[in-house]
Amino acid sequence: MSSVRIECIASEGLGIGESPVWDEKEGALLCVDITGRKVCRWSPLTQGVQAIAVDAPVSSVALRKSEDYVITLGTRFAALKWKEQLVTTITHVDKDKPNNRFNDGKVDPAGRYFAGTMAEEIRPAVLERHQGSLYTLFSDHSVVKHFDQVDISNGLDWSLDHKTFFYIDSLSYSVDAFDYDLQTGKIGNRRSIYRLEKEESIPDGMCIDTEGKLWVACYDGGRVIRLDPETGKRLQTVKLPVDKTTSCCFGGKDYSEMYVTSASYGMDKEWLSRQPQAGGVFKITGLGVKGVPPYPFAG
Repeated sequence: MSSVRIECIASEGLGIGESPVWDEKEGALLCVDITGRKVCRWSPLTQGVQAIAVDAPVSSVALRKSEDYVITLGTRFAALKWKEQLVTTITHVDKDKPNNRFNDGKVDPAGRYFAGTMAEEIRPAVLERHQGSLYTLFSDHSVVKHFDQVDISNGLDWSLDHKTFFYIDSLSYSVDAFDYDLQTGKIGNRRSIYRLEKEESIPDGMCIDTEGKLWVACYDGGRVIRLDPETGKRLQTVKLPVDKTTSCCFGGKDYSEMYVTSASYGMDKEWLSRQPQAGGVFKITGLGVKGVPPYPFAG
């Protein structure tokens, strides 16, 4: 196995860095800062980060087929025009739950935007439970709710054959699988494929590699783990120099680099002094696997 190397590429000290996604056209990495209310774009050429401020907690960003991006913002699906720094609401969810916000989201292989909600946290991972739901935004801007009673809607991705949807509700401490219908976007037959061990802490964001294995960022666990969804076995652990690892994606020229976001929200001065890179974005090279390019939203 090649030697794994970890470097902090953006020490922005994000409150809750999340939703890393590689924009091949721009040759750049996008991510969000939920509590900092901004969408960020890091360029490997300039090594600089551009950021667009928004008016609510922004929890995920995705590519859009037509141009630019789509985001989840508060309880809205919205479009983001980067150059114009313009945000336009597409539609609202959870209107009856003023204390809710979106959390993680990702576009499926057919170009639909899946994203889930949760109650606002009182402090990290402490919140009113069972308030969230999982939604899909279709290309015609209609929305379907798949299920409710979610605690913290989190990581999501699809199997290489597009027949399985993988999903994390963080406080279940489990990575779940569903049967998935590519034609309709319907999901069913939920089951757990991996339960996190104590030291792995809370499952957060997730992505898949070209071998069909899942990578899960462990919040408060300071690591990403590689899982085999077929056997339910953990294959690899990569530890990072920060505890609050939040999400991961593959990117770079050939999608052989992994990018990991992290959080600093809820850490006191003493904790931050021990982990000065908390809230940074990390690049991991030498994993010996590649990722799947992100799908763009079709609407």
